[in-house]
Amino acid sequence: MKADIVTIFADFFRGPLDHGITRRASEMGLVKIEVHDLRQFTHDRHRTVDDRPFGGGEGMVLKPEPLVECLESLQLAPRPERRSAKQSVILLSAQGERFTQAMAAEMADLDRMVLMCGRYEGVDERVADFLADREISIGDYVLSGGELAAAVIIEAVTRLLPGAVGNEASTRQESFTAHAPEEIEAADSTCGSGGLLDYPHYTRPAEFRGMTVPQVLLNGNHLEIRRWRREEALKKTLRNRPDLLEKVELSAEDKKILARLKSGGN
Repeated sequence: MKADIVTIFADFFRGPLDHGITRRASEMGLVKIEVHDLRQFTHDRHRTVDDRPFGGGEGMVLKPEPLVECLESLQLAPRPERRSAKQSVILLSAQGERFTQAMAAEMADLDRMVLMCGRYEGVDERVADFLADREISIGDYVLSGGELAAAVIIEAVTRLLPGAVGNEASTRQESFTAHAPEEIEAADSTCGSGGLLDYPHYTRPAEFRGMTVPQVLLNGNHLEIRRWRREEALKKTLRNRPDLLEKVELSAEDKKILARLKSGGN
């Protein structure tokens, strides 16, 4: 995969992308990440990338000209042909659709993605209307720019590329990765949470300063372990992210567990 990042702060990415999975994937040739300085596509002596918006308002907005010239230099497929070419141009802004694990999986199938980092009070709307294929936000909050969001998306997508993670099964059994109930039931004792939050994890020692590992994890019974993990995933999701329960396919047993938890049962 080729990942292009368009930003006015190119040096920002010298740190976040030089560690962990993104660095390893780059060294293995699984992903090639290139950062493009938007100011290189300006033509005035001040290298101006922003301007005041028509109609007034607070703050400055990124101008369309440098972004257009930068994208043209990348020699992408024409916008109507990008899907078939497995390419996508993404504008990062607080007004975009919220980034999800499902989006990360879609992007991992691309041959090339371009991440345009918004800045200041936003980007000239013509960029979103005529240049970008989609507009994405990483959460319901406002950042000063899209650089942190770009780093988050690069990390989330890169770890889904085949070969990027040592044990690829681990990327199929994490929080927000959905599976049908029968797939979960057929999985081994380290099965995924099926679109719920992940179940709790424990490691050695089994007892530490009076805090103990649940006994069910120590008895070696994989069926009991799987059932315990599923119930704990449901419990944590109900407590922290109940909205996810409306988006996943629940088995009859899941529904019984939830009914008991909601009624105050352990």
